[in-house]
Amino acid sequence: MRKLTRKEEEIMKLFWKNGGMFVKDMLPFFPDPKPHVNTVSTQVRILEKDGFLEHKHYGGSFQYFPAVTENQYRKQSLSSLISNWFGNSYMSAVSTLLKDEKITVEELKELIAEVENAGKKTSEEE
Repeated sequence: MRKLTRKEEEIMKLFWKNGGMFVKDMLPFFPDPKPHVNTVSTQVRILEKDGFLEHKHYGGSFQYFPAVTENQYRKQSLSSLISNWFGNSYMSAVSTLLKDEKITVEELKELIAEVENAGKKTSEEE
């Protein structure tokens, strides 16, 4: 799965938030000056070609909807980031966040507790 451009990400966020839409229904969500409907239509068709969107045919119109969930895209993007910038080391990424003070030690402790609790739930379910 490729990385979305900023504009493509903006379009996908509309679909993830609102579900299936016709291109004309997307225009009110864009700030002024609004893009031309043909521009949005072209971007939507590219997203469909690349597997991010699918469509249903209604008469002469197409209703598009997400083929990839926001969570799937988020996980793929994070995995790609960790692989490309941190040598596939999640520990290195977390260490960088700590060093750059983007995450506090207390927040890290909370995260560890969440992971431990999730692990306990999984083992109890088995």
